[in-house]
Amino acid sequence: MTARLVDIAAHAGVSEATVSRVLNGKPGVAVGTREAVLAALDVLGYERPVRLRRRSAGLVGLITPELDNPIFPAFAQVIAQALTRQGYTPVLATQTPGGSTEDELTEMLVDRGVSGIIFVSGLHADTTADMERYEVLRAQGVPYVLVNGFSPDVAAPFVSTDDRAAVRLALTHLTSLGHTRIGLAVGPKRFVPVVRKIEGFRLGLLEQLGLSDEESAELIQHSLYTLEGGQAAATTLINRGCTAVVCASDMMALGAVRAARDLGLSVPRDVSVVGFDDSPLIAFTDPPLTTIRQPVQAMGQAAVRALLEEIGGTPAPHGEFVFLPELVVRGSTGSGRKERTAS
Repeated sequence: MTARLVDIAAHAGVSEATVSRVLNGKPGVAVGTREAVLAALDVLGYERPVRLRRRSAGLVGLITPELDNPIFPAFAQVIAQALTRQGYTPVLATQTPGGSTEDELTEMLVDRGVSGIIFVSGLHADTTADMERYEVLRAQGVPYVLVNGFSPDVAAPFVSTDDRAAVRLALTHLTSLGHTRIGLAVGPKRFVPVVRKIEGFRLGLLEQLGLSDEESAELIQHSLYTLEGGQAAATTLINRGCTAVVCASDMMALGAVRAARDLGLSVPRDVSVVGFDDSPLIAFTDPPLTTIRQPVQAMGQAAVRALLEEIGGTPAPHGEFVFLPELVVRGSTGSGRKERTAS
């Protein structure tokens, strides 16, 4: 191996340490230098490591969280269709509880020579995660695009829903119906979309109801993005006197409806509920769910366009493309009644 490093370094005109960084996929190597090392490998007849072999032009990886939440299959379908129309074959890699991690799925896709990867609601959305994993991926020459969750530490195209605007849309709707005590049921604090929803919620309550940050804090409840999580969060908020609950996902909203009914209340007569996503079939629940619609079609197509530009060598701007959501009013919201006493 030492002899090979010497030969490759001499041919490429770089140090042995630089050759080692390229072969091990380490960041901090200029694109031109990396290409020179790989060219030296080819000229000298050395086999490239699997992760550095020329990539199939036809495969694009798509990494999503578990598919229990219907918004993720919706994104997967739109992205897959857009890739197929451009002649690429999507490779769906889904995280499951107890299964492969995002890093393991990424390594599997890279080893299979994908041309690029689209991450939907991945670790890039977690403010506590180490973003260096994405720089390592870039050092390996794999283009990628990140959906829903922005980090200024990652130089890549991001595609996001405007979470702040989404919550303010819901608040405007509910306050226009006469609600003055409105709760917010969201996921864990560490996620970027959660942080942004809370920012929009606090600003909306200040603008529309004159509530301070301290007053709005007791109207925010963190839970899991599941039906059970929404039920737990909504139960707490309703017991605090809320007559309306804005939820961070449609699954949580269905849990909020269940919570109201378990407390002997009716939706929307006693409690109004707003979801988030406008997932498939959500219009057919009982009652049909008022929700904030993510522009999945536009976002998925934008993610694919950005990735194909990266693959084609004309990178899209490394920043965030923010898409405005839409309020869809259905049967789960109604006029606000006199506030109940918090238990």
